Amino acid sequence: MDLLNTLVDKGLRRETPTREEALAVLATSDDDVLDVVAAAGKVRRHWFGRRVKLNYLVNLKSGLCPEDCSYCSQRLGSQAGILKYTWLKPDEASRAAAAGVAGGAKRVCLVASGRGPTDRDVDRVSDTIRTIKEQNEGVEVCACLGLLSDGQAERLRSAGADAYNHNLNTSEATYGGITTTHTYADRVDTVNKAHAAGLSACSGLIAGMGESDEDLVDVVFALRELDPDSVPVNFLIPFEGTPLAKEWNLTPQRCLRILAMVRFVCPDVEVRIAGGREVHLRTLQPLALHLANSVFLGDYLTSEGQAGRADLEMIADAGFEVEDTDRLTLPEHRLPGGCGSHGGAGCGAHEGTGCGAHEDGVAGASDSAPQAGEPRTDLVAVRRRGAGTDLAPNA
Repeated sequence: MDLLNTLVDKGLRRETPTREEALAVLATSDDDVLDVVAAAGKVRRHWFGRRVKLNYLVNLKSGLCPEDCSYCSQRLGSQAGILKYTWLKPDEASRAAAAGVAGGAKRVCLVASGRGPTDRDVDRVSDTIRTIKEQNEGVEVCACLGLLSDGQAERLRSAGADAYNHNLNTSEATYGGITTTHTYADRVDTVNKAHAAGLSACSGLIAGMGESDEDLVDVVFALRELDPDSVPVNFLIPFEGTPLAKEWNLTPQRCLRILAMVRFVCPDVEVRIAGGREVHLRTLQPLALHLANSVFLGDYLTSEGQAGRADLEMIADAGFEVEDTDRLTLPEHRLPGGCGSHGGAGCGAHEGTGCGAHEDGVAGASDSAPQAGEPRTDLVAVRRRGAGTDLAPNA
């Protein structure tokens, strides 16, 4: 297919595709999906080999958010039966982080619900960052706390944070239909604050909220312009009790095409399969490793994910290897002092306001085989273990 050959050549040269080419990837048929994966896989392997970076989420403060993000189980007015608790103490957060590090995670992502941190919150998270780094040698820490005020990114950096996550989530044109309590421009501003403070910027999207192909391309091109080191790709979980509970718009093949499009537009950036992979990619998750070079290990913020051991087995069975802590994630030209990057690699997934990770997880198998395109509500399970509970985390 001439389109795919062109996109591979451009990806190897770090040349941006045209919007028409990106849209054409999303428009390919299910019959062509393996060709699309194979082509984007060449770009992924050129820049990242067969390495997979593991990341681990710690939900520092869960629920009771004043923002109204329609996709989020922690939103204002959410009826989802999630865990609700206030800030974890630094030692509690460090113990939670240690479970992920023991499971192979290279980066710990600290997420808190809310519009954005107060200065006291920044002090609290700074203490947590220092504790985690003291107790877990070599770990990278990413913060995801919502909208940042002037000077807060610098304080997090001084405390030892390596990265900051704040997702754009969707296109500027459709953003107001998803969230009304803050703006798309607010999100862009926070990503720029992270960049300016010397933090590795992490910013991504949520697919499956009813957006068009044009919206997906718009947000990915906007991310390319912001130049984050990490782009998490979340797939909406229509959580019961949220406004988007009925939005089951994704198929495994659609998810693969979206990931391939992101890889072609952002060839040398850490692309992370974030929230929703278990629910929407399902048995095609291993194919997604040919497109993305990063995943979350175990559970998410308010929902359960695939068992950590199953994640590791999937990576090995697909012929990939877990990235060591002493190995740089990004290509050399994206490191500090390289030809135009911000170094490191990013954090997050999505959920909450201006931050966090998405709602997804795995429940038990249904009694009968699901039909193609049927909503898989059986795959959505509220997290009841790990941070904020007395039960061991899934890592």
